[in-house]
Amino acid sequence: MELIPYHDKTIMVLGEYDTVVIGGGLAGTSAAISAARGKNSTLIVEKQIALGGTATNALVSPMMPSYVKHEQNFHEIEEALKKYQADTREEVTGYIWFNKETMARALEDIYIRYDGEILYDATLVDIILEQQIIKAVVLVTMEGLVAVRGRQFIDATGDAILTRLAGINVTSGDEDGNNQMSSLRFEMAGIDVGKYREYCLSLKDEFSPLINGYYFESAMVKGKSFKLEPIFEKGVKDGILKEEDLRYYQCFSLPSKEGCMTFNCPHIGSLKNNTSALARSKAIVEGRQMISRLVTFLKGYMPGFERAYLSNEASMLGIRESYRLVGKYVLTEEDYINRARFEDAIAKGDWYIDVHSASKGLVHKDKFIKGEYYEIPYRSLVNELVKNLITVGRCISTTFLMQASIRIQPTVIDMGDAAGRACVYGKEKNIELTDINGAHLK
Repeated sequence: MELIPYHDKTIMVLGEYDTVVIGGGLAGTSAAISAARGKNSTLIVEKQIALGGTATNALVSPMMPSYVKHEQNFHEIEEALKKYQADTREEVTGYIWFNKETMARALEDIYIRYDGEILYDATLVDIILEQQIIKAVVLVTMEGLVAVRGRQFIDATGDAILTRLAGINVTSGDEDGNNQMSSLRFEMAGIDVGKYREYCLSLKDEFSPLINGYYFESAMVKGKSFKLEPIFEKGVKDGILKEEDLRYYQCFSLPSKEGCMTFNCPHIGSLKNNTSALARSKAIVEGRQMISRLVTFLKGYMPGFERAYLSNEASMLGIRESYRLVGKYVLTEEDYINRARFEDAIAKGDWYIDVHSASKGLVHKDKFIKGEYYEIPYRSLVNELVKNLITVGRCISTTFLMQASIRIQPTVIDMGDAAGRACVYGKEKNIELTDINGAHLK
């Protein structure tokens, strides 16, 4: 057993790997899959006990539609989901439907098939940095402080934690410093979804086109002329709901879980600073209170929910945006408008600029038509300072508005796929990650 000095302690080295991925969300797991498939010895460090990040632990489903050509990992993940549930798609929305249990299992099965290793229940606390190279990360586990050595490191924490520990420049929020709105999602079971659907249709609610088949989606945003708004307003008048509960309501069916729906709410409007640990903790308390009110309201006022109950509550906040890398290239909303192309492009994006603003409500930019897209350059994943680090997921190098487009699950899976292939290429060619020409990854 190797021991190394760390401040006034001596800590154990758990192992040494070609590629160490901090964060097992969709971007991080995709990167790890590509690295392991390419025969790099690979470790995912994950603070929870399930892969998938916000898709599993924050209950963020389904995947939003994307019509670009996707990379190998995206298709492997969908095929694995199909193996465990009846289907992932219907012909209307383009969503990839899943539930958290099948997503976590699919990701884990794919990754370990390529001999990847996982360290669950482990949290990054520090790094050992020498001459612009990360030599090791320091983690806290049930064994206490430990170290993991690596040749390459991928920051997939969602909050750029590894990037910030390395002293790399980051930014956060909009021009006023406010972050995008966060949610604390939940699931309910015991719903008569058919009855709920019939009620929505009886109101001539045309929000969800899924009027036939298993899948169904419903929504209400205050002041936007949604057909469900009057019944929510009655809930406020009767003292069951508060005005802030009407900020955003949305729910989706769950594959293989009949009578269950997942809720993309409540939006926690008081949380404008996602970079504050104390503010996030207060938001979780507030979110639970809002969930309690929504559950009581739905059971008492919404047809189909008479026998429903709260079955699951997210184990982490749904954070849309916090820190963003300031990388070699900052992707902007002008790149979105211009459908930008890059020589070092490693992924394509086509989701619209979809800002859930904490101060300005929903801010949407013009959507692409099918077939249109912009490209994400490799330079938006790497920095000028630390040579063996690549950053993936929602915190790559973009402006605030552009981040609201790149953050969806299909896009972060593709950028993770490319990051893992960059690690394989870097090892094969003996090139540091920041020195790779992204054109070689196309």
